[in-house]
Amino acid sequence: MKTTIDIPDDLYRQIKSEAALRGLTLGEITTQLYRRRLSEDEGADTGEAPRAWLRGWLDAADGAVRRASAGRSAREELAADRNRLGNE
Repeated sequence: MKTTIDIPDDLYRQIKSEAALRGLTLGEITTQLYRRRLSEDEGADTGEAPRAWLRGWLDAADGAVRRASAGRSAREELAADRNRLGNE
């Protein structure tokens, strides 16, 4: 699954550099951070049910991203359609 989030420029540059140093993509770094956060939450004594459903969902999303064909993103497809419709 793809999503768009706003990140401060300085933070983005730091994370992008860290990802490059580790030989990872930003998506891989982000997924690692989400997983780490969830495992920290599960260790807390909050009385909440384990978040296994979310871990499964994230695993499924990772698989979908790996299987996605190369090409334009949905955002690029929509922009192309808007441009085409605007020129008719």
